[in-house]
Amino acid sequence: MTTDYEVTYIMRPTLEETEIDSKVEQIAESIKPGGGVPGEIEKMGKRRLAYEIDDVREGYYVVMKFQSEPAAAKELERQLRLNEDVMRALLINLND
Repeated sequence: MTTDYEVTYIMRPTLEETEIDSKVEQIAESIKPGGGVPGEIEKMGKRRLAYEIDDVREGYYVVMKFQSEPAAAKELERQLRLNEDVMRALLINLND
C-alpha cells in the first residue's frame, strides 16, 4: 500500500546551482529502489532561516512530493539525516 508524502529539506547555501540540481535529483532517485514514485519537486531557492543552524543564516529550500511504502519513506528520512549537505528535513504523511 503506497502512501502520499511530502518532504521539505534545507540544503547548505554554499552549494553551486548545478550541485543543488544534482543533489535534488539524487535524492528523488533514492526513493525509487524502495518502490517510491517521485512527484512534484519545487525548488524554492535560497531563503533566510528562522534561526541559525551551525552559524548559517540562509539555506536552499526544496519541497518534494512522492508516493512510497512507509519503509521507503523512513529510509529517505534516514538518508537525509546522514547527508552532510542537508541541514534540516521534515517528512510529512499527507494521508493523515
